[in-house]
Amino acid sequence: MVNDSMRLAIEIGPARADNLKSVVAWVRHAERLGVAMAFSAEAWWSDSATVLGYLAASTERIRLATGIMQTTARVPAMTAMTALTLHDLSGGRFVLGLGASGPQVVEGLHGIRYQMPLARLQETVDICRMVFAGEKVRYEGKVFQLPLPDSEGKVLRVAHDPVDIPIYLATLGPRSLTYTGQAANGWLGTSFSPDHPDAHLRYLEAGAAQSGRSLSELDLCVSVRVEIGDDVDEMIARRKQGVAFNMGGMGSATTNFYNDAFQRAGFVDDARAIQSLWLAGKREQAALRVPDAMVTEFQALGTREMVAERLRRYRDAGVTTVKLGLDSAPQGKQRFELLENIVDLMEGL
Repeated sequence: MVNDSMRLAIEIGPARADNLKSVVAWVRHAERLGVAMAFSAEAWWSDSATVLGYLAASTERIRLATGIMQTTARVPAMTAMTALTLHDLSGGRFVLGLGASGPQVVEGLHGIRYQMPLARLQETVDICRMVFAGEKVRYEGKVFQLPLPDSEGKVLRVAHDPVDIPIYLATLGPRSLTYTGQAANGWLGTSFSPDHPDAHLRYLEAGAAQSGRSLSELDLCVSVRVEIGDDVDEMIARRKQGVAFNMGGMGSATTNFYNDAFQRAGFVDDARAIQSLWLAGKREQAALRVPDAMVTEFQALGTREMVAERLRRYRDAGVTTVKLGLDSAPQGKQRFELLENIVDLMEGL
């Protein structure tokens, strides 16, 4: 079983008609190995909630989480009611992961202006917790006013007994990280390096202190790409394209939270140069511009010994849950074996 000092989580990945059985088998295998949580993303293939309802009937212990449910794609009350349904279907194993996404997706796919994203996130959390507590929903915010003023709306209570559903927030910017430390049960971290933890943790810790608690009261759940093998140089070279995409493609020229996070970790010139090349359409040059450290210090790659040492560094930096990215192994036998290998390494820590 997994070492209690740092838990493991997995990413579920796309669930479609042609791979649904393999997705269920993947999550059940992780459950048997003692993995703590399985996260369903909301990217460009499906919503994050529906597949969890399906998996709830096929699993018994593993916690099922959205990673993440976008706050701009739903009004807060619907987010809360979806969470309540998944809580019930899973026997209380649901974790609500929320995030604001970014302007390219929000404005391009959902057709909603990317305005006051942090206020929308905060108000969504407030309203969800009102619903979870069984309270009548009355709210006066910058984004949401319930009931709607000058309308026929009335104050309502969702017909569900009070429940405690953990809320994890996917945040990257300093103000959002501070709010996460203040209000969330857990943090869904990306672009995090245990070699440069203060790029994120100082803001989380400051927010926690403002709420009179310590950082240890949050589950620090960090995404880590893990690959085990001997050809380390090949692994690094292959992953530079993904880093370049994050620096240049995961946001606009003016709003890229991933790029900002790498800059806070000390890679200011590199992050800016890569972004400039990417936005100019020079994607191969952008990937070549990525220094090895922007791969090796933010992922866990190499031999078993090297990966074990990287995981130990994440633990020592305060990470309490590692959300594994296992894209190096295709779904099926190879990914099952990689997960088994990682669980074995965790026991050795």
